[in-house]
Amino acid sequence: MTPERLERINKMLDQRQPDLTVCMEGVHKRHNLAAVVRTADAIGISDVHAIWKSEEMEVRGGSAAGSQNWIDVHNYNKTADAIDELKKQGMQVLVTNLSDTAVDFHEIDYTKPTAIILGQEKFGASDIALEMADQHIVIPMVGMVQSLNVSVACSVVLYEAQRQRQLAGMYDTPRISEQRRQRFLFEGGHPIFSEACKRKGLPYPVIDEEGQIVASELWWQQMQMTQKAWQALDN
Repeated sequence: MTPERLERINKMLDQRQPDLTVCMEGVHKRHNLAAVVRTADAIGISDVHAIWKSEEMEVRGGSAAGSQNWIDVHNYNKTADAIDELKKQGMQVLVTNLSDTAVDFHEIDYTKPTAIILGQEKFGASDIALEMADQHIVIPMVGMVQSLNVSVACSVVLYEAQRQRQLAGMYDTPRISEQRRQRFLFEGGHPIFSEACKRKGLPYPVIDEEGQIVASELWWQQMQMTQKAWQALDN
């Protein structure tokens, strides 16, 4: 891993917001999936949650190539299970819905731990999502249309969350755990070895401050390569 790549990855990880997330409920169009994950990455979100009717629709590498490598995607089969998990993490759960109790999305305090539910493209959020959410929110519109594309709505709300958090200084202090930082440094900085570890069932090694692998001789033997040989290739 070059010093430039190490610096870029660490800078990205330093600004991750582990208590801000989105939960896609039945979003299935691939361009929307890709756009939501890409926006989440751009905002500094480290986790995305998704509820599917079938395993075939789960977010996989091809649907959001690149961005997904830096985000952990958590899949569920039931809406209630996903929202229960988010609330266990202390999240306020928001859902876009035009109802009597809905408030302008600008009025929400996004410096609090927050999860935003994104409903299915055609029908919106389910009844159970609307019932379990802590607050309904609306994006004001003055045209003839009554709703935005799901990925566009996601971007609008998330950038308001980013604005509030930046003003509160929440991007200035690293908040991601060291365990996750190590994992992302290894997977993003040494992808060939990362894939080999997954394939061989080996634990990830430690990554030092210079971005180099720190591992035992046994680990290198199991990789069928010596550390000296790797360093020669890396240089």
